[in-house]
Amino acid sequence: MDPAPLFVYGSLLFPDVLRVLIDRDPTRQPATAPGWQVIALPGRLYPGLIPNPGATASGDIFTDLTPGEWCALDAFEADVYALTSLTLTTGRSALAYTCTEPPETDAAWDPAAFARHHLTGYLERCAAWRQHYDESH
Repeated sequence: MDPAPLFVYGSLLFPDVLRVLIDRDPTRQPATAPGWQVIALPGRLYPGLIPNPGATASGDIFTDLTPGEWCALDAFEADVYALTSLTLTTGRSALAYTCTEPPETDAAWDPAAFARHHLTGYLERCAAWRQHYDESH
């Protein structure tokens, strides 16, 4: 049986980030998750996903991650996240990295601003992380 797809909503929406982290852009489909909200995390470039009954989070699902890619992405994700099962608008289940300790804010994360102001530097940080990950595995 195939594992649930991964719902992504932040920096993993950017194909260049995936190419650095796992050497490819996985098969993706647009998806929405009712009851969840994407927020800006104070002091961080990437967002968080928090429960919010009145919201719907937009993102993509990756449907063809290999076990090795799951391991790499799991290692990459910060300690502020936990892998959580959620239900998409379609009724399909997916896994998502959700905030373990949500901040007291509901400020929206702006992917266009991230791309414009931070993506280049973020890709450099991802490349350094990947090099360290490869050396330790």
